[in-house]
Amino acid sequence: MASPKVAVLRTSPESVFEDYARLLDLAEYTTYLPKTNKTALKINISWEVFYPGCSTTPWQLDAVIKKMIEDGYDVADMYGCHNRTVVVDGEVGEVLNRHKCVTDKYGIPSVHIQPKDLKAWKRLVDDGEWVKVEPKGEMLMIPETFPDGQYIPKHFYGENVIHFPTMKTHVHTTMTGAMKNAFGAMLHHERHWAHGRIHECLVDLLVQQKEIFGGLFAVMDGSFAGSGAGPRTMHWHEADVILASADQVAIDAVAAKLMGFEPMDIKFIRLAHERGLGVGEFDEIELVGDDVSGMNLGFSSGDNMASKGQKALYGGMLKPVEHLLMHTWLVPWSYLASRLYHDVFWLNAFGKKRIRAALKTKWGKMFQQYPATGVPDTPLPNGWDAPRGG
Repeated sequence: MASPKVAVLRTSPESVFEDYARLLDLAEYTTYLPKTNKTALKINISWEVFYPGCSTTPWQLDAVIKKMIEDGYDVADMYGCHNRTVVVDGEVGEVLNRHKCVTDKYGIPSVHIQPKDLKAWKRLVDDGEWVKVEPKGEMLMIPETFPDGQYIPKHFYGENVIHFPTMKTHVHTTMTGAMKNAFGAMLHHERHWAHGRIHECLVDLLVQQKEIFGGLFAVMDGSFAGSGAGPRTMHWHEADVILASADQVAIDAVAAKLMGFEPMDIKFIRLAHERGLGVGEFDEIELVGDDVSGMNLGFSSGDNMASKGQKALYGGMLKPVEHLLMHTWLVPWSYLASRLYHDVFWLNAFGKKRIRAALKTKWGKMFQQYPATGVPDTPLPNGWDAPRGG
């Protein structure tokens, strides 16, 4: 396999738009994203509230759209792509994380691909707007985990997709990046069933993406980066770095290396590399852009109270009752437990203080230049008093 190219640049709020434009050119993004295709801008929202390092940054989305328009991509062929989760409301999250104001600025629609109403989702399947995935490549776990079938929007076939991950750690996958960003878009409401074999799942999803999409690319933001029990309960850091690549495995491997991990020790990177889906060996990747050879952020993954419970269910002492608690009418208990832990306990005990400190930094000040507009009078979760305007 030829050496893949991963572009890496150091950045600052003063130069971030110019840096993203240069980054995309270095990664030769137009080679991988045909201008004749529609483009799904796969935005990442890991929490409704703004938490540094957690979700796609507004300048990440803004700068990429601006560059694409300058390079001749038709804005009418772009859409902000959001997935539904059982613990995060994307319609609130895109406002509080300042994505909606960016897409509105360019006249780009925000498409929440999975309706909140399960009956409405089933109607989409019955009407043929969602179709069953029939992969040609070898699958490691998805068919057995989702025996009734895996369904995706029919319009995905032949579209471009740009993933917009951030540089952060994750309680289940050590780090999360481009490959993990497909988890929400490509799996339906019961995607939590996949957590027990999440590494194999991400490999299956990459196989599918290569078959389904007409163009595949990733742009990762590390202005704020997160270390610890991600993707939410992390310690934030100003890493001041951005990455881009068409190779989903390679960009995750480089991000992992910069964070201080050995890429091939991360199971989903190693599995994808071994199956020829991309390159995970750091020394086999061509880095272009700035010299980051001395960067080691020294990040570590970890657990919180919620993830310890999940791991006990998926492979620990609670494994015998996993099906009862996660595959039956009892499953809403887990959603409630996650909400109570993250949105009530952790946010109030730790998160708000860290967010306020982050808002005083250079990136925090830039974040506040983007208004929380797009959905009038959107309620703030749990009375959170984050600034709503610029």
